[in-house]
Amino acid sequence: MEHHLVLAALGGDKTGIVDEISRTATESKCSIADSRMVVMGQEFSIIMMLSGTWDAIAKFESQVHHLEERLHLSIITKRTQARAPQRESVPYRIDVVALDNPGIVHDIANFFASQQMNIEALETSTYAAPHTGSPMFALSMVVNIPAKAHLGTLRENFMLFCDDRNLDAILEPYKN
Repeated sequence: MEHHLVLAALGGDKTGIVDEISRTATESKCSIADSRMVVMGQEFSIIMMLSGTWDAIAKFESQVHHLEERLHLSIITKRTQARAPQRESVPYRIDVVALDNPGIVHDIANFFASQQMNIEALETSTYAAPHTGSPMFALSMVVNIPAKAHLGTLRENFMLFCDDRNLDAILEPYKN
């Protein structure tokens, strides 16, 4: 039976962190089932899900303290189960670009929560607009839209929502 462990780590960025964590996973006979890594400012952050036998996961867990000390990271882990396929929904990708303003993420998250739609992934960034240097905001996310939802109505309501907030948005089927 396959077991799963989610690991989240945060600490100062330096070369070799991913190498060390993935080496420890390999030496423990675990596979990296899913992962996301990013450097923000001077900080490194990673979240990953490992899979393996019960004893492989236990072996990795026994190495976490050593990884924290060696890499100067704060690491938390949690046992979990593989996620069941979302059979009653269809994933859609939403991309939004706008002048940066507080509350954009909350407004968009609230729109989809009020529609009973789960956000599966979310990524945001800010940047200076070319030529003007205006502060810009970009959001990319994946939501699960229930198969029974009327897509035309949802798309129209979302575009009206975006127009009211001066957000430039795209809603399209998610392609891996």
